[in-house]
Amino acid sequence: MTLDIPASAALWFLPFVIPIGLWVGWNDMARMKIPNRAVMALFFVYLAIGPIALPLESYAWQWLHLLVVLVAGFILNMVGLMGAGDAKFAAAMAPFVALGDVALFCYIYVACALAALVVHRTMRAIPAIRKAAPGWESWERKDFPMGLALGWMLIAYLGLGAVYGA
Repeated sequence: MTLDIPASAALWFLPFVIPIGLWVGWNDMARMKIPNRAVMALFFVYLAIGPIALPLESYAWQWLHLLVVLVAGFILNMVGLMGAGDAKFAAAMAPFVALGDVALFCYIYVACALAALVVHRTMRAIPAIRKAAPGWESWERKDFPMGLALGWMLIAYLGLGAVYGA
């Protein structure tokens, strides 16, 4: 298996993306919100590190991914299928994904969403864990903190890219 993202680019991005992805997952579980600061942090990581990590042509074209995902996310939010924070964070994630890896990224999305759902629902069913994180909104609400899956998703993709990248 070879991914289209260069392994060197994934390695450049990972140290910056890991804390942002974990922050987003944590915050979404605790408050059911993805902070705009996290979205902007991810945006600025691509803005600053992208020209170092990627060939200039790839870096420039991948900004288009942000626009496409932002429009799709806006529409999904309007019809109630996606939260606004999820849509904004997904758009900020999009430039990191090489066009040739979109199908694989969809599989990673499914795997991370299912894993996050199982882990979250299992954790919230365990009283000791709920007691360790009292007041987390995601323990009480029926909707799912998708930021947990989105953060894992980008980290997983870049991790795979670091190992199997072009």
